[in-house]
Amino acid sequence: MPNNTPIKQIHAAVSQEFSAVDQHIHQQLASDVPLVQTIGNYIVSAGGKRLRPLLVLLTAKACGYKGNQHIALASVIEFLHTATLLHDDVVDTSDLRRGRDTANAKWGNAPSILVGDFLYSRAFEMMVDIGDMEIMRILSNATTVIAQGEVLQLMKVRDASTTEETYMQVIRAKTAMLFEASTHAASVLCQIDKKQRLALKSYGDKLGIAFQLVDDLLDYQGNADEMGKNVGDDLAEGKPTLPLIYTIRNGTEHQAKLVKRAIQKGGLDQIEEISQAVKDCGALDYTAKLAQQFANEAIESLHLLPASEYRDAMEALARLSVSRTS
Repeated sequence: MPNNTPIKQIHAAVSQEFSAVDQHIHQQLASDVPLVQTIGNYIVSAGGKRLRPLLVLLTAKACGYKGNQHIALASVIEFLHTATLLHDDVVDTSDLRRGRDTANAKWGNAPSILVGDFLYSRAFEMMVDIGDMEIMRILSNATTVIAQGEVLQLMKVRDASTTEETYMQVIRAKTAMLFEASTHAASVLCQIDKKQRLALKSYGDKLGIAFQLVDDLLDYQGNADEMGKNVGDDLAEGKPTLPLIYTIRNGTEHQAKLVKRAIQKGGLDQIEEISQAVKDCGALDYTAKLAQQFANEAIESLHLLPASEYRDAMEALARLSVSRTS
């Protein structure tokens, strides 16, 4: 696939499987409590890129899997991800996601948290149905790591002394962990050899890091309509992301003080000046180059797999992760 392959073309490689996943997801959202189903359907129907279930399907097909458990596994991954989104939006007091009101903005914090808990519980029920203890170990560990990452990020809100090392620890736990779990669990399902499983685990990790680095980059140069969230959201919440950390470390004294103040205070009072500062001091270039490095490493991890349209799609996804604008 060419370097500029759009996400729709990558999805097309597993379009039939994706339809089956979508059907399975809506079946598993069924509940005797109407509000559970209403909120669950609302956030799932918001769409998004569905990258994590896509990774499960592409990995399974790239490894020659012939069964149908990858459909359930992809649904599990999407339920886990959706549960984290519901909880994240409450923690971050977000009111916009994927261009729509967040669930907490529409129904309040308590229903959002409780429906997130329902999705976690239903995901583990589906895991039991898959019946593979190694997959359960991978996914249960992933949920633990993600929760710890959320708490670590919360601890670092408005902390202008946060280091790049701590930032990487946060994004590896919060974002990359579920990417890694998607490819790793799918590889276990396929019963391929250990070297290939480890390579796919590494691919998920590197791709997830690249994806989050670009997300943080777009917080200063993205388009709100394309992104489906407000530009500058992370700064408004006082989150010390890599462009800000780099500016404090490598910018002029004025730029460093400006960014430190903004992190400690939160809000968007000086967003234009800060956006200019992170650009002028090279923070955006630094973040983009680091993202490209991780994307290249993700692609390198795929070389142990046999050539196929599915491996090509996974390579294209890694390239897309750093060339996207939303």
